[in-house]
Amino acid sequence: MAGFTKDVKRLLKDAGCYLHKQSKGDHEKWYSPISKRYFIIDGNIKSRHTANGTLEDAGLPKAF
Repeated sequence: MAGFTKDVKRLLKDAGCYLHKQSKGDHEKWYSPISKRYFIIDGNIKSRHTANGTLEDAGLPKAF
C-alpha cells in the first residue's frame, strides 16, 4: 500500500467500516454502517482527492 491507502483504511476501520469482498484487480468492496452503503476502494490511492472521496462515500468527513 502506498500513498493514502493505509491511512484511508485505518480511518474506515476506526469508523466501523469493513471489507466486504475483494473486487477486480487491486480494488476492494467495503461496507459503511454510517452511510449504509457499499463502496469501492482502490488498492493504491495516490490522490488526496480520491482519498477524501472515498471517505465521503463512507459518510466520513474529509481528512486530507
